[in-house]
Amino acid sequence: MTFTPDLDAYFARIGHRGPRTATLDVLDAVVHAHIQRIPFEALDVLLGRGVDLDPAAVEQKLVHRGRGGYCFEHNSYLLHVLRSLGFAVTPLSARVRVQRPREFTPPRTHVFLRVELDGRPWLADVGVGALSPTAALRLDVEDQEQATPHEPRRIVSAGPWGGLASRYFHQVRFADGWHDVYEFTGEEMPEIDRDVGNWFTSSHPRSHFRDRLMVARATADGRVVLVNRELSFRDRTGVARTHVLASPDELLAVLAEHFDLHFPPGTRFPCPGLDWACAA
Repeated sequence: MTFTPDLDAYFARIGHRGPRTATLDVLDAVVHAHIQRIPFEALDVLLGRGVDLDPAAVEQKLVHRGRGGYCFEHNSYLLHVLRSLGFAVTPLSARVRVQRPREFTPPRTHVFLRVELDGRPWLADVGVGALSPTAALRLDVEDQEQATPHEPRRIVSAGPWGGLASRYFHQVRFADGWHDVYEFTGEEMPEIDRDVGNWFTSSHPRSHFRDRLMVARATADGRVVLVNRELSFRDRTGVARTHVLASPDELLAVLAEHFDLHFPPGTRFPCPGLDWACAA
């Protein structure tokens, strides 16, 4: 069944008041606004509620209920939004490589978007946590730095992988150099593969979303990121000032103040990374 997103509600949610045409300026504006207004989070995984990828359910959560989500929610919904605006969009699969060595093979549990504009492919991704690029990136330009409103990015090629396909890396540059964000081959990730990836990410015992709390969003001049009990305010070079939370109640206050995520008093997030005993 075809899903038509509520564009008026979505644009009100992200604060976009500009044109609704299939242009690069509009793509950049929507991506930038989305990442600042709708946080990355997987709190429902910790609460045992699961993640429903039905488009209407995702819209209800992200747009009408004021919550956030992770890549399968953010980018699947943005896919519908961009198609409604007239963009040609394809969901692609990737392996997240943040703080992982090249010799390690992570699961293919990330989805991002390939957008065709005037015969050129662009990368749009509003769902890679604290590293979501705040502008579209050229996919057909290799090894060249690309500016965004936040950190510089680039796409680099690593050649064939297992003799099957060329392998590419989306990288971010901080003050200490370039870092891998994720790798991809350009393979499409259809709905059924997103369902499988979502199941693994939200349910598998080895999914890192089950053993740590992570929330992030972009700000006008950087990022605000919460990983377990550590709250960080990061500038565009990656330099951060941090604060360690002391109690579950402070966590709820931080979620409300910095991410506009509101939970009932007394809500607790079962998570090995939240060792409150160490804060006593």
